[in-house]
Formats: sequence, C-alpha cells, structure tokens
Amino acid sequence: MPPRRSTRSQQSGPTWRDVEPAPVVLLLGSEEYFAHQARRRLIGLAREAGGGAEVHDLSARDYSAGALPMATSPSLFGDSRVVTVGELEKMSEEFLEDAMAYLASPDPDSTVILTHGGGNRGKKLIDAIGRAKHPVVECKPLKSDRDKSDFVYAEVRAAGRRIEPDAARLLIAAAGRDVGELASACRQLAQDGPPTITDAVVEKYYGGRAEVTAFKVADAAVAGNSGVALRALRQALDSGTDPVPLVGALAMRVRHICQVHGRRESPAGLARSLGMAPWQVEQAQRDSRRFTSEALSQVVRSLAEADAHVKGEAQDPVYALERAVLTLTTAGQRRG
Repeated sequence: MPPRRSTRSQQSGPTWRDVEPAPVVLLLGSEEYFAHQARRRLIGLAREAGGGAEVHDLSARDYSAGALPMATSPSLFGDSRVVTVGELEKMSEEFLEDAMAYLASPDPDSTVILTHGGGNRGKKLIDAIGRAKHPVVECKPLKSDRDKSDFVYAEVRAAGRRIEPDAARLLIAAAGRDVGELASACRQLAQDGPPTITDAVVEKYYGGRAEVTAFKVADAAVAGNSGVALRALRQALDSGTDPVPLVGALAMRVRHICQVHGRRESPAGLARSLGMAPWQVEQAQRDSRRFTSEALSQVVRSLAEADAHVKGEAQDPVYALERAVLTLTTAGQRRG
C-alpha cells in the first residue's frame, strides 16, 4: 500500500479521532458522522476521567437565556459536566450572548461541545473561540475521491489492517456516498477479512452492488477487453442493474483519463491539483497511453449520447450503452 498523507498534518487542530476534552470544543462542518464520533469520544473520555459525568444537551436555535451557565454550574455531587450544544449555524441572539460571556470565563470542570454545521451565522463566536485557542475539529464532508481514499486507508489502518488500492476503489464505489456507511464497511472488512484486504475480498462482500458492477464494466472497457466488458454489462442489465450508474462509472473513468491526458506532472502534483488520489492519477496515466486526443473526443461524445438515452431520450437505451462500451474498448486499440 502506498504511503498516505496524514490528515492531521493538513490542519492545525485536532481531528475527530484524537480530540481531547477541554472547557470548550468546537466541531465545525456539515459532516455529521465526524461530529457524532467526536462527541462520542469526548463524552466517553470525560466519563472515564471523572468516574461519571453529567451530560446536558442544548440547542442553540431553541435556546432559553441562562441555560448554558445553568448547565455548567457546579454539581452537588462534584461530578464533571459535559454540555453538547447543536445547531450553532441557527443560533439565537440569546445563545450568542450567553456563549460569548461563557468564553470569557469557562468552567474548567466542564466540557462544552459546540457543533456548527457551516455558514456565516455565529461567525463572531467562531472567531472568539479561535482567538482563545480552544480546540476546533474540522468536520468537513468527503468531497473528492482523494478525501474518500484517505479516509478508507485511515479507517483500515486504525483497525490494524491494510487495504490495496484496487480494493479501496471498489469499496468507495460500493459505499462511498455516505461516510457512515463507508466507515461501517471498513470496520466490517477489517473485522472479518484478512490482514491485507484485496479487491477479491471487497468483491465477496459487496460484489452484488450496482456501483461495483459498473466499475467492473469500466475496468474491462478501458483496458480494451470488449468481450469481457460486454459480457459484464449484459449480466448486470439482466440482473436488473439500472443503466444510469453504469454510464456514470464509465464517464468518471474517462473523465479521469481526459484530466491527465498529455500532462507530464508527477502523480503527486496532479493529485493535488485535480483533487484525486495519487493511485487514481497513476491509473489514469496508464490508461491514457492507449488513447489519442481524437479518440477520447469520440468516446466522450458517445458517452454523452448514452447518458441522454438512458435518462429517457431513447426507447432502447441498452443499445446506446452497448455502443458506448464498444466505442471505449476500440478507441484505444486504434492508437498507432
């Protein structure tokens, strides 16, 4: 497995994996999975340290003045306190006033976890938290393929396993739309699979999903294996697979090829500029050697036509899809 960049090195604050309890912790971003994991970790650590902790849940949107100072006031039994406050992106003026006052003198025996889903609302409070150097955990969505790949590698590595690049790609295809589902898939493979997770292992667990089938068709088509590609395509369609994700998988693979075609930068440099994982760039560079610019243009036109047909512009979308697969498999073979 190639070395992976450290997520921690890309940001100055702690991550959801390693944040420690503090008087104030801000979870900033719209990915609820990361925020949920950070809250669970902080509450668990606070309970372990204090032999039990009172937990209070507040909403910054539906907030009653005085609720925050009351929740952080000393307990009769001396227990530590954890106060979670959600919906800061919709905070009321009453909450903002109380929160700004609390920041001036936070209770050292309490952990106040503030969750802000993004946007400009509450910027004054966010800036004040930053100036006070309280921990800020980024909870941004995994938007790029590289972000998703880094997440998969980190999850599998945290479980004491390793995963091969092709296996990571298949797993993202199968479960990459939702971070929670992707994390669950990583945990399942790490728990039930061998020390090194291969594409065959992922295929065993997730091979029946349409997205994985689509990528198998794309792999064969880009490699020029028309017989394998068409056979996989027909099997997928016969089993009821929607043709839309099949076209989408082909289009994504060709888009990667077009992005690197003719460029001489290093895989690492291209990965940074294109938002792709380095292994994806290397794969696209290998694939691109089979195609001329003219051939790629033809493939793109064929896929655009197939995309329109499978979305309702033709009575027989399967024919357009098969023709697009054949165009892709033969376009590269004509080079030279």
